Formats: sequence, C-alpha cells, structure tokens
Amino acid sequence: MRRRNSNSRIGTRAGLPCVFAAVLLWAASCGGPGAPAFDGESAYAFLREQCDMGARYPGSTGHLRLRRYIVEKLGEFGASVSLQPFEGVLSTGDTLRLVNIIGNFNVGASKRIMLAAHYDTRPVADMDPDPANRLTPIIGANDGASGVAVLLEIARAIGGAKPPVGVDVVFLDGEDYGESGRPWDFCLGSAWFANNLKGYRPAAAIIVDMVGDSDLKIPREGYSSAASGRLVDELFGIAARLGVKQFANEPGHTIIDDHLPFIRAGIEAADLIDFDYPYWHTVADTPDKCSPASLEAVGRVLLEYIRSR
Repeated sequence: MRRRNSNSRIGTRAGLPCVFAAVLLWAASCGGPGAPAFDGESAYAFLREQCDMGARYPGSTGHLRLRRYIVEKLGEFGASVSLQPFEGVLSTGDTLRLVNIIGNFNVGASKRIMLAAHYDTRPVADMDPDPANRLTPIIGANDGASGVAVLLEIARAIGGAKPPVGVDVVFLDGEDYGESGRPWDFCLGSAWFANNLKGYRPAAAIIVDMVGDSDLKIPREGYSSAASGRLVDELFGIAARLGVKQFANEPGHTIIDDHLPFIRAGIEAADLIDFDYPYWHTVADTPDKCSPASLEAVGRVLLEYIRSR
C-alpha cells in the first residue's frame, strides 16, 4: 500500500575483455534491427491481459492465473525463473501464502541490477467515493498491472540481447493486502525478500509502481531521494537526456512502498511512482485510465539505465 508519509527520515583485469565484449554486443544491438527497444503498445497489451484476469489479490483465482502467466512469459523471454514461496503473517494473526517471482538475465554477471514491481491487487476498494463499492476488489490497472507490464516488456526487450550487467526482474507479492492504518501489513513480499538476501546484493533496486496513469508525472519520491540520492539523480538525468517529460525533477511525497525494505537492508533503492492518481484504491482503476505512452516513458529510462552500466 502506498501512503504519503510526513516523516522524511529515514572484476579483475583478466575479466575485462569479456565485459567489454558484452558491452559492445549490447551497444551494437542498440543500433541494429535487433535493438532492445521498449514498445509501449506491447506493455499496454500486458496491462490489459492482466486486467482481463479480474481481481488479483492473494487467494483469488486471478492471482493464481497471473502468477502462472508471469512465469510463462519470463520463460518465453529467456529468463532463468525461480519462485520464492513464503508466509506473510498479518497483525490480525491471519497468514497468507504468497510467492515472489524472479526472472534473471545474464546470470553469470557479478554486477546486478534489480527491477521490481508488485503483482497483487488491492482486495477492497477502500478509497472509492461510493461507500457501496468499498468492499469490492479492484482491477488495479495502474496500481498493480502497470508495474508488471513495464517489467514484462523490459524482459521481452532484453531477452534477445544480452545486457551488459545482470538484470533481475522481481515480481513481489502481498504488497497491497493489509488494512488501512496498519502499514506493517503491507509490502510483505519486499520485506521477505530483503530479509532473506542470502548474499544477493544488487548495485541498485528500482521499484516501479503506479506508472501507467495517462496523465503521468513522476517526481522524486522522498525516501528515495534521502537514502539513494545518487541513484535518483541518475534516473532523472537519463530522463532529461532522453526528453522524457513524464519525469518531473522536483520533490514528491514520501511513500510507504516496496523500496523501503531494501533501503533498510542497506541497498540503494528508488521508487518510481506517481501517487497523485484520483482512482487509487477505487473500482475505477481500469485500463482506460492508463496509456502506452506512460508505460513507454518509464521503460525507456530503465532500458537506458541498464545500457549505461
């Protein structure tokens, strides 16, 4: 669950030829017919296909269908796929059986970048203006499907051209299940992942969440800027160089989201999010509120970030 928060605290030389060759391969493909380009229409198709599955909160049929869909797509795009099943225990005493999904590209690379998004949706439309809708599960076109769509399109794009670094696309579960006012019951998948790293230390962790809004404007999220200013500077610098106007290089809200567990674990992490979305946690969060252009804006920045490593 994303909430505004008023608190703002928070190789060896012998390996160089192979690394250089990998960079050349990526750079060469960028200029040729097999270039790893982000296709906004393709990403939007991924978004719509998720929404066609219905609500995707843990325990629902849609949630299980989406998990299988993501695994199938990652395999199709050439990723090494693994699952992280775990139990999320809520403050109510309830236990959720959850699964994080990981797709690894360029598995042998020691330097790695993590891109992550939550794939579950909110089980209730608790912010809907109509009280009669507030127990209805949401479709989550922007809050859920948009981040997954960007990651799947990134996976499709890099699957045919080996990136210069290792890229891990992670689909986090149990981000949006808890009750309002209980922030510790949210971000369950990222908390479990960050608490069980087992030696995995990505150079950066970038979260994409609520990035499909047709009127997209991504500012500098507060916790990201405070803890990982260099990473945020680089991402917004890339956006400026590419002419991506949807990135607004100005302070934004401080948001409780999936980047926080990674920041607490000492990993440089940033949250790309447009929280000023009037359909957040309502039944009106549907695909018609999203656009291919917004998804492509974020995807282009992420692909260029990977290319520049």
